[in-house]
Amino acid sequence: MNDTFMKERPVLPLLLSMALPNVISMLVNSLYNIVDSLFVAQISEDAMTALSLVFPIQNFANAIAIGFGIGINAMIALYLGAGDRQKAETAATHGMLFSLIHGVVITLVSIRIMPGFLHRFTGDEALITAGITYSTIIFLFATVNMASLAFEKIFQAVGRMKVTMVALVFGCVCNILLDPVLIFGLGPVPAMGIAGAALATGIGQLLSLCVYLFVYFRTQLPVRLRRSCLAPDPVLDGRLYAIGVPAILNLALPSLLVTFLNSLLAAFSQSYVVVLGIYYKLQTFLYLPANGIVQGMRPLMGYNYGAKEHGRVRKLYNLTLAMSAVIMALGTAGCLLFSRSLMGLFSSNPQTLDAGQTALRIISLGFVVSAVSTTSSGALEGLGKGVESLVISLFRYILFIMPLAWLLCRAMGPDGVWHAFWITEVLAALVAYPVYRRTVSRR
Repeated sequence: MNDTFMKERPVLPLLLSMALPNVISMLVNSLYNIVDSLFVAQISEDAMTALSLVFPIQNFANAIAIGFGIGINAMIALYLGAGDRQKAETAATHGMLFSLIHGVVITLVSIRIMPGFLHRFTGDEALITAGITYSTIIFLFATVNMASLAFEKIFQAVGRMKVTMVALVFGCVCNILLDPVLIFGLGPVPAMGIAGAALATGIGQLLSLCVYLFVYFRTQLPVRLRRSCLAPDPVLDGRLYAIGVPAILNLALPSLLVTFLNSLLAAFSQSYVVVLGIYYKLQTFLYLPANGIVQGMRPLMGYNYGAKEHGRVRKLYNLTLAMSAVIMALGTAGCLLFSRSLMGLFSSNPQTLDAGQTALRIISLGFVVSAVSTTSSGALEGLGKGVESLVISLFRYILFIMPLAWLLCRAMGPDGVWHAFWITEVLAALVAYPVYRRTVSRR
């Protein structure tokens, strides 16, 4: 197949054609996350709290899958842009192998540590039992999820964005349809409660993997998984991890942040922990569509950088930044105008609604400026500059927000935690753009 369209087509229509399927995919995935939480919220607020407590470890597992996939994506795109198809296929093959290994390790480790992890945040045995039930089923599907997301990044690297859209849509729709059946029971299917929510998620991930396998075996791709490419290649593997590990940390840092913020907020009320969990669910409607544009940009950046088309690299960055900022501006307006209604989708508790309304209005003040750090970080990953991308995320998720949240919550109570979000986005943007400009100017 011809992959040179990535450096030949005009930049704007090319980016739109690559980004639109991803944006649709991310919106569907956002819808799934919202609907899934709505069904769980109907079980009880305790069930929502259990999901909020499990979220950091679940997000970390996903971070490993997606982050290492970014390494696979970047290496394939860079090698294809440089005209080295053999190396591109080796990167794809080794990337899939390591992804499967990661899945097995995550299943074993996560199931083992989850009871102790949950006991750190609550002594409520019902909450702990619900969290263990949900997480055990979720992590049993970790290898399936790893393989599915590795295929996603391989298909994205060669410009097959529509395939990744179809696979994700199939998985999410399956999950949405199965949720009420497995959670509440239907016909001969018994009501499984929170276990049903987890099982629906796992089956949806399995269906996405089946879509990728069907397309892979029925169509031609510029790169294939080949047994002949399994020979050890320490240099290439080192590059996969040099990009993948910082990307994993980028994606895992929010888990560390949520764990830290949960510990601050739990000292005031369990309602604030629920609010934080709901916020991260709602956030997917904003950041995942913007991330869909970044995903469309990433292989184009890598391909054109490998082909030494630096003018196109600059245009891709600027267009992605502008499009992301528009999405975030719409999200800001929505949170300012409909904050209570959005929180009301997940809880009827007046205390939770009041706290959530305040939280959304404050946090949303930093949405637009956050486009600078997310675009810069994604662009650097596409260029194979994983360490530089990690620097931005360390400032954004650790060095700025944690000290700010700690200090402000002592001065302002729980609202101080929410103010730390928008202040951090402003400071992170002041770091992100210079880091990106300095990195690309050193070519």
